[in-house]
Amino acid sequence: MLKKHHAEPEVILYLEQPPSLTQLRQLLKKLGLKARDLLRTKEAEYKELKLDNLKLSDTQLLEAMIAHPKLIERPIVVSGDQAVLGRPPENVLDLI
Repeated sequence: MLKKHHAEPEVILYLEQPPSLTQLRQLLKKLGLKARDLLRTKEAEYKELKLDNLKLSDTQLLEAMIAHPKLIERPIVVSGDQAVLGRPPENVLDLI
């Protein structure tokens, strides 16, 4: 969809190179979300790590995402100081 609108995406293979705590915090700020909003709750790690515990801090949740990047909701599309989750894909059109 991005290429169709003449945008050339930079693909980051986050499973091979997980984002840092600072990068995740920056993404959350751009997305306007809390750490819990970025979690994939259907992943086995979510249940195994008991990430449904509402007492966990944002930092604890982000550290879990760094250790288990499959937990990060994706795709995330960033343009400048804005970002959107690409689910549904039409969300991306807000950045173009």
